Amino acid sequence: MLIAQQKRHENIAEYLLYMWQVEDLLRVYNLDMHRIDDEIINRFDAQPELRTEIHDWYEGLIMMMKAENKTHTGHLQICKNVLIRLADLHAQLLNDDRFPEYRADFYRTLPYIVELRAKAGTQPAGELETCFNALYGVMLLRMKGKEISTETQNAIAQIAHFIGLLAQYFKRDEEQPLFASDLQDNSNI
Repeated sequence: MLIAQQKRHENIAEYLLYMWQVEDLLRVYNLDMHRIDDEIINRFDAQPELRTEIHDWYEGLIMMMKAENKTHTGHLQICKNVLIRLADLHAQLLNDDRFPEYRADFYRTLPYIVELRAKAGTQPAGELETCFNALYGVMLLRMKGKEISTETQNAIAQIAHFIGLLAQYFKRDEEQPLFASDLQDNSNI
């Protein structure tokens, strides 16, 4: 919860990847709140009130996963909302002449996206979700100590740079809307 809050404020891309990791962690624990309390929450060096808050956060995620039928695979709607919001911003940035560096970085990344989508089979994800899937997949490979080819490392470096740029624009847009349509309340993600 604390890390999620910090990442949500500082870097939306890191927040989304972190939330995907939390979803997978909860699945590893079979959405068992007693195990999560024993093996995660009780290890926090925190006041009881904060532990209760953390417990409630995890429990809320578990309830959402069950309600949204995401107990085995898939992502919560709160994560999908982040992707939708990022996709909207992405489209706005691409179509606005004030952001040529963003457009150029996207087109440098596009060949990697196309290649990854071609490998995705019959259900390819959107451009941004493809990028996040690649970043998350490589993160998991690194955690498992798997070797990552130079070609994949190069692709991930470009994708990470592009997603990092999008995250910077997202933060700027939240602080001072870049587009007139951003004047709506975006506090629900």
